[in-house]
Amino acid sequence: MNEDHVRNVVEAALLAAGRPLSIAELAQLFDEDARPTTDGLREALARIAADHEGRAVELREVASGFRLQVRAEFGREVSRLWPERPQRYSRALLETLALIAYRQPITRSEIESVRGVSVNPNIVKTLMERNWVRVVGHRDVPGRPELLGTTRDFLDYFGLADLDDLPPLAELKAMADLNPQLVLPVAVEGVDGEEPLLPALAPDAPAPDAPTA
Repeated sequence: MNEDHVRNVVEAALLAAGRPLSIAELAQLFDEDARPTTDGLREALARIAADHEGRAVELREVASGFRLQVRAEFGREVSRLWPERPQRYSRALLETLALIAYRQPITRSEIESVRGVSVNPNIVKTLMERNWVRVVGHRDVPGRPELLGTTRDFLDYFGLADLDDLPPLAELKAMADLNPQLVLPVAVEGVDGEEPLLPALAPDAPAPDAPTA
């Protein structure tokens, strides 16, 4: 198999897909009798990443695979392609998401204990609707409250390969400004009645079969 051909097919697929592609999905692009090895595909991905060094588009590995995305520093200008107001999330929602991400698995009462205020049910509902948060179990105490954890979609949205890539807490809010795939944003208000604070320009990624805890 010609290495340049493999590289070109992989790059074209990443550009066309509009979502992360795994190594297994990339392998399926090729005829069975001419399918590159996993090492060959990783070599092609490394070449693509090197080719995009210093450019406005980068290759990024996230939880669901690999994707081509606009670098964060160009997201604000490129977002002007869409006149619609981008989604915005309130401080309360982002604080709740941060607590789940960094202290998972965690119950709602534990979130409330840290924040000092009740968790609006609409916040958890919104996080679940975006498939950023899921129920991962139940605490073995009276009432068996639900334990909340993050999903693979959460990792993909924030450009993380796994939970070990989580940045310091102070940087989490800034990550909401990232626009990894640049699709049409949807205008919504803060879900908990507070003034929306941070724009979230990234799209809804297709839900993976097996979310990551």
